[in-house]
This record gives sequence, C-alpha cells and structure tokens, in this order.
Amino acid sequence: MPLPKCERLPPEVRVIKQLLEALLFEKLVEVSVSSCTDDLAWLMGNREYCVKGKIGAFGRYRLTINSLKINERPIDVSCEWLSIIDDLPTTQDIKKALIDEFIQTAQLSRWNSQYLPKRLSRRSSSYSELEHQLDEGHPYHPSFKARTGFDDAAHRAFGPEAGNTFNLCWLAVRLPHLKQMLPTKHTDFWLNELGPSQWNRLSGALRAHDETWDEYGLLPIHPWQWQQLKDKWLANHLENRNIIFLGIGADRYAATQSVRTLLNKYVPLHPNVKLPLNMVNTSSHRNLAAHSVCLAPLVSQWLQNIISSDTELKGLSILNEYAGARFSDDSLDLDLSPECGQLAVIYRESVEGHLKGGEEAVPFNAIMMVENDGLPFIADWVERYGLDVWLEQLIEVAVTPIWHLLVKHGIGIEPHGQNMVLVHRDGWPERIIVRDFHESVEYHESFIRDVDAVPNFAEIEPSLIQAPLDDYYAMSSVELLRELVMDTLFIYNLAEVSHLISTFYPLPESEFWRRVSHKLDNYEKHHPELAERFSLLGCRAPEILTESLITRKLTASSAECHHRIPNPLSKSHFE
Repeated sequence: MPLPKCERLPPEVRVIKQLLEALLFEKLVEVSVSSCTDDLAWLMGNREYCVKGKIGAFGRYRLTINSLKINERPIDVSCEWLSIIDDLPTTQDIKKALIDEFIQTAQLSRWNSQYLPKRLSRRSSSYSELEHQLDEGHPYHPSFKARTGFDDAAHRAFGPEAGNTFNLCWLAVRLPHLKQMLPTKHTDFWLNELGPSQWNRLSGALRAHDETWDEYGLLPIHPWQWQQLKDKWLANHLENRNIIFLGIGADRYAATQSVRTLLNKYVPLHPNVKLPLNMVNTSSHRNLAAHSVCLAPLVSQWLQNIISSDTELKGLSILNEYAGARFSDDSLDLDLSPECGQLAVIYRESVEGHLKGGEEAVPFNAIMMVENDGLPFIADWVERYGLDVWLEQLIEVAVTPIWHLLVKHGIGIEPHGQNMVLVHRDGWPERIIVRDFHESVEYHESFIRDVDAVPNFAEIEPSLIQAPLDDYYAMSSVELLRELVMDTLFIYNLAEVSHLISTFYPLPESEFWRRVSHKLDNYEKHHPELAERFSLLGCRAPEILTESLITRKLTASSAECHHRIPNPLSKSHFE
C-alpha cells in the first residue's frame, strides 16, 4: 500500500498551528473535546475557537490547522494570524515581541524556500550536509526560525541553512583576563589545533604588537560576534591592549543547526568549535554560560569515565568537550554581567571522528522529518527492514543507554533531537552519540550512584561554592532528573517520531509507546537490583510534570514553568 504524502504549510500557518498546539498542550486555555468528532473548542480573547485535531502521546495536540474557525467562521490563517496573536492571554508588550519573532520566522522560512536548493530528498546526504539541510526548525516552538539579533544578511552568511563557510577571527587576550581549561600547555594546544602555518602566522601578528605568548593567550571569536562587540564593550579592552586583534584564521567553518556550533567544512575530523553569539535562536540565548566553559572538560571526562567502566553503555558515545576558554574579568558578576559568556570557546570532538568503517550518521531529528517527495526521511530504511524490526531496533538504540545512565548511575542528560546523533549501517540503527553537556547534565546527591566521582566544580569556578540547587548541575529532587530526560527524549523527541509513524504507517501512537513501555519493562526485569531506583523516578505515574515552554514566554518568567500531562508509559494506560 503506498504511503500518504505530506505537504509543507506556509510559514505563517505553521507558526499559528504550533502556537495553538502549545497553548492547548500547556493548558493555557480550557479545551472541550467532542466525543463524536475530532473538534476541539475553547475561548480565547472573548472569541470561540474550533479546530479539528487529535490528542497524541503525552497529551501533545496535533491540529488540522486549515479547519480553524473563529466564532463559527472559517479562517484564512495566513491572512488573519495577527488577530489570533491579539487574543493571546498575555500583555501587549509580549504580544508585540511575539509578532516580531513570528514575522522573522516567516521571513527566514520564506527566504529558505525561495533561495535554497530544491532537494527532492536528503536521504543520501552526509552528516555534515544534513546539519545545514535540516531547515525545518523546532517542531514544537512557534518561533521555530526566530533569530533575534540576526538580520537577513546575517542569516544568509552565518545561518546553517545556506551552508556558507566563513573564517574565524582571532584575539590575543592578556592572561590575567583569560580563564582556560586546556589538556596541554596553551602554546602546545594551539599549535596542535591550528597546525604550524596558522599558529606561526598568529604568533607573528602578536609579535608585531611587541608582545609574546608569555603574556597572552589565544581565543577565537565568531566574525558576527566580532562585528557586534568590537565597538562596544570590547573597545576599551582593545584600546588598553587587554585584547589584541590578530586577524582572520585560515580554516573555513559552517554553522550547524544550533547556529553557534561550527563544523570544519573541509576537514570533518577536526573538532567542532562552539562560539557564543549574542542572539536568541528560537527561545534560547546563544551565548555560553560563563561558568560552564571551563567546566566542560570536567563534565565530559566524568561522563566518559562512567561510559568506559560500564559495558551496558557500549551503545552510547559522547562528543567530548575537551577544551574551554573564556574572557575573564574579576570585576564582573559571572552570572549577571552581560559581558560574561560573550567571548569564549569550547572545543568538541567531531561526529566523523567517532564513526567506524561502514558506519554513517544522521542528526536524530532527521528521523522525524518528511522530505519534499512527501515521504518520511526513513521511508527507504523502513521498506528495507520492515517497520516492526526496524522500530524495535531504533527504540533499543535510542532509549536503553539513556535510561541506563539515568536509572543505574543517577545522571540525567538532555537528549533532544539536535543533541542526539543516530549511527547506522545502511539505515539499520547501530548506536547513538550524544553531545552538549557543559550546561545540561544533572544529578541529585542522594540518587547519584558514585557521589565521589562528581567533579569538584567549585574548584575550577569558585562562583559555584554553595551554589543553590537547580541552578547548575546539582538538582533538588529525583523528579527533576526524570523530567529532564523524559522531556527531551520522550515528550519533545520520540513523540515526534511516534506521530510521524502513526501518520504514514499502520501503527498507532499508542502501540509505539506500548513498545517503549515494554522496553522499559525488560530493562527493569533484567535489573532487579535497581527496582527501588526505578520506583523513585516515578516514570510510571499516570500524570507527570513537563516544562511549559510557551507559558514561560507568555509570562516572561525567569523561572521554569511546569504543567501536568498524561503519561502513556503508565501501567494504567494499558489497562
């Protein structure tokens, strides 16, 4: 039987679809559901909304947006979307900010559609190609292409979609203003990273200023960030020679989906370079949290030691963040000063360096995508192996190692679609690679398996001495670990896969999650010694808490917001 095909929505329509789905999911409006139709109805801004849709896994709403009616009148969303924003339960200032984000999202989406190559399919693309070809953006957040701070020229030059390459700018920073965590002496480190030719050229540029590496250290800066900062807070440091501009580097880099993480375009085995950008991508500020930069190597080594010591984690690899350096000024508050985190770098291993012979890799969010031929990215793989066995293997590869790290070792990581990489052989899932740990690894002291192995973060960053729980790596409860992992792995990642499969294949979402539940059952059965820890996580509760992304945006809350959702992994769900 041929698969159904899927067409992309106009960007304004997709913005409103994801906005309304988020409002319903986060219970910002009270929804009534017809028992005999697919109609969903609610009041918002003194108007009656009605749309056809379904409630999927974890209470995620999936709307047929072209069926939307307001006050019983059919709506052309692409023409009337502003009136919907006006009905939102928030302030006029926030509505204005949202409109700006949504307009930019639509403009950048339309630019992509107009100027990017019309690829019928990305199925044969390499990993590095997919990092810029996956242009769909966040599948849940309505500001899925908002890059606050970027204009159209920056989008074209430095956004991932165009695939353009660029050179980094290089700075010499006086050592008292440079905090670094490098695996070797800084001159040896940079000689190894850059090669003799580039290192000698930068060293010559420093000598031209009558300075040496005895007094200075090296730091790259993104060319966009350089243009933003050189005439602002960097100007004084440039004038008094705390910072010296050394020129442009030789290597060519291209942005990944995260925008701030860069791939070496022509030498894929060379490391990824993560550089701060003073802009907001979707809803996440792209600077680097200052405290995390020099802690990144400690966190990576901690995780690597655990993985290396546990044979059950052989299906999990990490991209080590093995070096970090940042501008440091003791007169600035590490967490509150806007300058902190704007001039820094983290070096991370490349995906290609972790692949064995015959292996290929795809960003995990490719698994949930539909190609321009109207069929899923995974269509050929599913046809080759059969849906049941391929899906069983995908769930095993994606779920079991993350779950084992949480249940046995008490460590939560953030495996959302961009932070996971699927390693496969001819489409057969083999294992996963995970990344991005410097800000997103959590533990709870009473639940961590080896508390003595936890790095002494405050030894490197004294600002973390007596740090409050929930602000950095140590959490106040096991529940927060569960939430981190289930949010990112299940609710905002695999729920997209289960929805796609239920759309294109004869497998309901409920069956997908029954199989995930069965996988967790098997894990628990084979680890009876972990039964109490499994119970403490509360992952089988009928309802669980999840982060409220849109609520936080609409309330301008600096604290995390949460709401309760139905849990398809609950035992009662299958009764």
